[in-house]
Amino acid sequence: MIDLFPAARPVLHALDPERAHDLTLLGLRLGLGPTAPADDEPLLRTRVFGLDIPNPIGLAAGFDKDAVAVDALLRCGFGFVEAGTVTPKPQSGNPKPRLFRLAEDRAVINRFGFNNRGLEAFAGRLAARAVRPGVVGANVGKNKDSDDAAADYAAGIRACAPHAAYLVVNVSSPNTPGLRALQGRQAMADLLDAVLAARAEAPRRPPLLVKVAPDLTPPEREDVAAVALERGIDGLIVGNTTLSRPELRSRHGGEAGGLSGAPLFALATSVLADFHRLTGGRLPLIGCGGVASGAEAYAKIRAGASLVQLYSALVYGGPALVGAIKRDLAARLRADGFASVAAAVGAR
Repeated sequence: MIDLFPAARPVLHALDPERAHDLTLLGLRLGLGPTAPADDEPLLRTRVFGLDIPNPIGLAAGFDKDAVAVDALLRCGFGFVEAGTVTPKPQSGNPKPRLFRLAEDRAVINRFGFNNRGLEAFAGRLAARAVRPGVVGANVGKNKDSDDAAADYAAGIRACAPHAAYLVVNVSSPNTPGLRALQGRQAMADLLDAVLAARAEAPRRPPLLVKVAPDLTPPEREDVAAVALERGIDGLIVGNTTLSRPELRSRHGGEAGGLSGAPLFALATSVLADFHRLTGGRLPLIGCGGVASGAEAYAKIRAGASLVQLYSALVYGGPALVGAIKRDLAARLRADGFASVAAAVGAR
């Protein structure tokens, strides 16, 4: 749920969170979302994965699972938008309720389970908007009942490669049984072999990233970094939601699922910095987890992120937050003497 209209925030927050989310998507599709100024400050422009991106603040996967509102979301001021996670076959996801606001903690817990309308409809929407401007990524996953994860991911890559600016292999959601096991060294190597082969068959070859969990142990991070470098993928997204539970004040703090928002920031940023160290800065990273301010976006960049994603903070701050983050980030870059976002990456 993104709060499109600040005056309506009490009404939206009185609704079931998933219902509010669906209404927000509908509002975006109907053109009711805000429109940010057309041009970002030149200081914020950056080039990553061979893509020219107007600013480094992106929308993480999970909000627009079916790619129904990506252009409206770009108009909110994001430098890039990631749609999905999409699976080959439509699936309803886990039983409701499965989305919980933790307002006291500025956090969210979800256990959606990759609910989406399937790959055919998703790829069709990306194809229909292909001539429009804007960087839109496609995040792909596997069906819950699939016996062949590699085949599911390869199908997603083949279908989306002709139409997406970049591709993401999501092996880090905690809400699909067995999915995170694909982050193991041999399992990830085998999976990447399959998806890279699928991309090679496509008429165009967008950058390929892997989204990993913030809950990886240090040895697991070493394995992921080694495989990523060995297989020559284009980047990592660090990270997804966490199964860990820091001290939380909300009555929903004990709900099962992945925790996102403010309590995730320190963990996700620490793991991001570790991946920057492990990859020697040779692999572009997208920092995701707990960003709600320009200071936090800047901290991700200095920890090693070339780009930053957010989502949960918008539940509480609305789309106006995007512009505020960009303004503050630009001011911080200038104050520290950086002429570009790229110059600040990894400058701890």
